[in-house]
Amino acid sequence: MTFVPLLWQSLSHLSESSTHLQRLWAYITLGATGIFTEETSPMIGGLAAHNHHLRFALVVLWVAAGVWGADIVLYYLGRWRGRWLRERWPKLRRVILRALRFVRRHPWRSSLAVRFAYGLRFTLPIACGAARLPVPLYLIGSAISSIVWSLVFTTAGWVVGRTSQALGWHPRLHELPFMIGLFVVGLVAYFISRRRHVEERTVEVLEAD
Repeated sequence: MTFVPLLWQSLSHLSESSTHLQRLWAYITLGATGIFTEETSPMIGGLAAHNHHLRFALVVLWVAAGVWGADIVLYYLGRWRGRWLRERWPKLRRVILRALRFVRRHPWRSSLAVRFAYGLRFTLPIACGAARLPVPLYLIGSAISSIVWSLVFTTAGWVVGRTSQALGWHPRLHELPFMIGLFVVGLVAYFISRRRHVEERTVEVLEAD
């Protein structure tokens, strides 16, 4: 979550008078940080779209492209250095091996799950590469996963702004507290998942037929 300050810096000063360059930098930051900040990026982007600082469709596309590109890099990392990664990080070895078994049994499902497998968003793409999934299959499946995931959570951010406005909270006038709130939720979810070993439970869910 060390990329949160970068995301915050690029979005906190947006307004209707922002220049094209400022908006472009915001889109680039959303796409580049999505793999690290996870749901926080599209939700913040969705809130900014609701407040007319960014365009909804462009938020969805930039975030999807960013996480898809990162998933492709992780795929090739697993394809080229999968064994080395398992030896380098013994604590992840068991999770990666279980993910490998799932990938080999369900290659298409694995490709579609890369964005929704909470706790496995780094290890599952690596396992797909290590299992030598066909490149076209992985590219198509992970692209669908990235677009759907980005659309869902960008919409969630937009709904937060819409609901708040309906309740009389005026998110455009109190944008700073809303953004801080979404950052805090993202941080809490991240640390809870790390402490409770969510990745192992996710593997169990994926393995269930």
